[in-house]
Amino acid sequence: MEDANDTTEINFILVGLFNHTQTHVFLFSVVLMTFLTSLVGNALMILLIHEVPQLHKPMYFLLSQLSLMDMMLVSTIVPKMAANYLMGTKSISPASCGAQIFLFVTLGGGECFILASMAYDRYVAICHPLRYPILMNQKLCLHMTAGSWILGGVDGLMQAGATLSFPYCHSREINHFFCEAPLLVRLACNDTMLFEFFMYVCCILMLLIPLSLILASYSLILAAVLHMKSTAARKKAFATCSSHLAVVGLFYGAIIFIYMRPKSYRSVAHDKVVSAFYTIFTPVLNPLIYSVRNKEVKGALRKWLEKHFLGRL
Repeated sequence: MEDANDTTEINFILVGLFNHTQTHVFLFSVVLMTFLTSLVGNALMILLIHEVPQLHKPMYFLLSQLSLMDMMLVSTIVPKMAANYLMGTKSISPASCGAQIFLFVTLGGGECFILASMAYDRYVAICHPLRYPILMNQKLCLHMTAGSWILGGVDGLMQAGATLSFPYCHSREINHFFCEAPLLVRLACNDTMLFEFFMYVCCILMLLIPLSLILASYSLILAAVLHMKSTAARKKAFATCSSHLAVVGLFYGAIIFIYMRPKSYRSVAHDKVVSAFYTIFTPVLNPLIYSVRNKEVKGALRKWLEKHFLGRL
């Protein structure tokens, strides 16, 4: 007879996002194409920022970190979901489940702080342009990047470790398409109220502190832009900020909808759709937003294509 406290021998069951109807097969194909497009788009963004001297600036270095996190996020979730769907299985081992929780929380938390760092970068560039090389130097940029990864990693390690430490003696069916700590602890035998409160506090800190910094940065930017006498300068300032604000809106809007709503307003079906949006579709939108809205990125892409492809024709 199996020990009810044994979480290493029995796999969890992921219900998944799709069944095998024609509509869901089509939607699965869309998700797979989105996944591949996201990998290519973000890899191209990282390559451009590394290869083109014009983009060797703090803003674009932070953008390359955002692209790396997006690539890792979709790679953490979509391959396992696709493998289960194509092979007709739904199981995931406790180790793989823990890895998904760790990477998901690490990358989600890291993105929050990277977006806050990018907001600070725009604030310095617009409000203190003459002091930009001093206030946004390479050392500070590296420290902010390392801090984003470390803070996300610590949160991910705590959540994954604590979640897998609980005994699971009831249903092991997770009504989702990937392992997520809040859903997993609902299956635990023990009282998890204290841990759920701890997760909620971590969520508030990881979401609201960076969001507060972003809002403060853009409030100061807006005040500075409104005092600009030149219409051209205003347009340029708004253009440089609009891409970042669009990414912030997509990312935070989806995450706050999932994690900050009262339990009475939650629906598993809605949560799945919104989770799919910010884990699968948002990563493909980020490089598109920055390439369409940013003249420097568009110019760098044109030059890179001319040098490596059009120049050989």
